[in-house]
Amino acid sequence: MGRTYFDDLPVGWKKDVGRWKLEEADCIAFAQQWDPQPFHTDPAAASESIYGGLTASSLQLFAVCTRLFFDFDAQVAVLAMLGKEAVRFPHPARVGDELLYTTQCIEARASRSKDDRGVIRLSDELTDSAGQVVLSQSVDLLVARRPRHDLD
Repeated sequence: MGRTYFDDLPVGWKKDVGRWKLEEADCIAFAQQWDPQPFHTDPAAASESIYGGLTASSLQLFAVCTRLFFDFDAQVAVLAMLGKEAVRFPHPARVGDELLYTTQCIEARASRSKDDRGVIRLSDELTDSAGQVVLSQSVDLLVARRPRHDLD
């Protein structure tokens, strides 16, 4: 599939964006640089934590979503991210899990001042191997409309 434009994203559009395996070495390395909590970086300390084992950093979950969205076959013609809201981490993302990223368009409005773009709101979920949500968020994106020459 080619690029997905604002015009292709009606309310209700829903897709599985991709999957990502949380490898222990990657989770530890990411956390050592960006979020060095012992439950992300030290297997022994993590086993004694409230999580009972290593968990992925919330920052890494954002990075996973960003990477999967960029690699998505139906690549959305994003001009800018305008914001995130209602970010939640209801369950820990555990090392070794394979995560599934799904997204759904819950709002769409064409720009009133610029006819080459529109704003969409996506409702995202990242779920673990057991189907538990490890991240949920709503994301507002500025998206290009289909070029006029593509409409002819």
